[in-house]
Amino acid sequence: MASNTGTNDDQPEILGSETADPSGTVKDPDDWVTGDDPATGAQKSYLDTLAREAGETIPAEGLTKAEASEHIDRLQGAESGDAGRTP
Repeated sequence: MASNTGTNDDQPEILGSETADPSGTVKDPDDWVTGDDPATGAQKSYLDTLAREAGETIPAEGLTKAEASEHIDRLQGAESGDAGRTP
């Protein structure tokens, strides 16, 4: 049966890899079709954890999926020491 993930059957799909996604499926949050939808509960929960660890507060009111994703990316970079690094 064919996989609908768009990956090569010879290579397993890997999540959390340190290398970039070779399929190019990673999109800028500003380009998401659902980016203006309210942030999900999972996003808010994870963002809450990251913000606490960073000593920040982020208003949850009106937070969109795209904005939450951008905050998460920024705080993950700060957590790993990559904050402010230009790719």
